[in-house]
Amino acid sequence: MKHQIPLGSASTAQAVVQGPRTTHVRPVTSDVACKRLAFVNIAMIGGFGAGDREWVLIDGGIPGTAAIIARAAAQRFARNARPAAIILTHGHFDHVSALEYLAERWEAPIYAHPLEQPYLNGTRSYPLADPHVGGGLMAALSPLYPRGPIDVSRWLRLLPEDEDEVPAMPGWRWLHTPGHSPGHVSLWRESDRVLIAGDAFITTNQESAYSVAAQKPELHGPPRFYTPDWERAADSVRRLAALEPEFVITGHGPPMRGPGMRAALKLLARDFERIAVPENVRRAQAAA
Repeated sequence: MKHQIPLGSASTAQAVVQGPRTTHVRPVTSDVACKRLAFVNIAMIGGFGAGDREWVLIDGGIPGTAAIIARAAAQRFARNARPAAIILTHGHFDHVSALEYLAERWEAPIYAHPLEQPYLNGTRSYPLADPHVGGGLMAALSPLYPRGPIDVSRWLRLLPEDEDEVPAMPGWRWLHTPGHSPGHVSLWRESDRVLIAGDAFITTNQESAYSVAAQKPELHGPPRFYTPDWERAADSVRRLAALEPEFVITGHGPPMRGPGMRAALKLLARDFERIAVPENVRRAQAAA
């Protein structure tokens, strides 16, 4: 049984940026851009040429990418333009590995949900990944991925209790979308219906090394080998689908937009257990 929801090329993101597109970042709207770092994405919030403390970084990349992120930021904004904040969708290694370097370099606060705090202040590691779900090389290698914790407590701040308040991002909301991790959050801007979904759902088959390399656009649930709570993951996808976004940036895979994407997201939300939940997990749930 296939577990992806493939989309036609008409559903992939269209650049609508007012400034120039660069080789370093991919514009999604005039003030939202993303950059692929091997198999994971970061996002940058701020218009082309924004100055010091006038932009925000979303997530912190895989090991060895700190200098790449810094160069991309300098090209999109300005040399030595520091972010006002770094916002984390969650603390898995592929989203935080450049954090310590970047926070020190930029003297930038790092904001995360309170439930992610133990994985970011050196007190707790994530559970072991499950290589027996989904198949594929990426899943098979998942027990080798770092589980943390990292310690960026010097720079770490908690997101405000009010979801309508996102530090340095007026007009945005943060949404608690757990399942893939306890304190996973997504970011939503109602005015132009932009959704930064993190790994609540993704737009490539993260279990397959070929799909990760090819970046064929297709909707999936969160990466299976790193998702411990499938019931909450399903609730999170349904919450995000109900927003009916126009643009989505996910932690893995290309950005997408438009009615085809929304239809696929609604299908994923409606049939999440069949499409996204691993078969061995479904069997265990049925036997319980």
